[in-house]
Amino acid sequence: MNRNLESALCGVLSLLFTAFAAAQSSYQVIQVSNPGTIAGTVKWSGPQPHVPAMLINKDQAICDPDSHKVRDLERLVIGADGGVANTVVFLSDITEGKAMDLPEQRRSLDQKQCRYEPHILLVPAGGPISIKSSDATLHTVHMDGAATYNLPFPFINQTVSRVMPTPGMVNVRCNGGHTWMNAEVLVVPHPYYAVTDAAGKFELKDVPPGEYELVAWHEGWSLLRQEASFDVLTEHKVQRPVFSEPRIWKRRVKVDEGGNTVVNFVLSEK
Repeated sequence: MNRNLESALCGVLSLLFTAFAAAQSSYQVIQVSNPGTIAGTVKWSGPQPHVPAMLINKDQAICDPDSHKVRDLERLVIGADGGVANTVVFLSDITEGKAMDLPEQRRSLDQKQCRYEPHILLVPAGGPISIKSSDATLHTVHMDGAATYNLPFPFINQTVSRVMPTPGMVNVRCNGGHTWMNAEVLVVPHPYYAVTDAAGKFELKDVPPGEYELVAWHEGWSLLRQEASFDVLTEHKVQRPVFSEPRIWKRRVKVDEGGNTVVNFVLSEK
């Protein structure tokens, strides 16, 4: 594929989540009567694609204490039973419901052994993200997309907070030469978002009765290429991974009063 066309397609598909979020900017908090629950799984079907690892070529004592030599990019995490972790499942067309109650662990980012924990974050629009580093080396968190920050972390366990003002997707990477580090922050306008666990399970609670569009969003798992970038610390060129576009699946669902709706998504390479 032509590189310009490829980049344009990735940009358009990456903006789909931003479009979903922007459409929900008028969300209102109400008292939900007789709420229901949407739960289910996201699982993989068919052969698993090869997702290449990257060489750990900097700060090996900190980034690779067990001498693995390479680091998985965590773009596609499939459990033993086929469950796909780190898939975001959300309601795309809900306009009113419960107050924001996203889990605290999805709103805080740690840099630990030169990887981001967690890999997928959910932060309320207009709310803060909390970031720290557990590593005794210099990381520089670079964000672009719905929020743009470049934050150095020269000291261990020093927490920095920044407001995420606009709904949408934020790409996170390290500008300190640890080029394999990558994560995504989804800045969201309402609380009906969930990230699948290691078994691919998700649950949305306290949903007002009604019909909705349920979306499963995955960041994409293919490594398209590596591009030359600049290490601000060593002032040398480095190779940074460029990933494929996010993937999206949609389902119409009905939530009955006090009911439990089960929805299962199946992902594949096709």
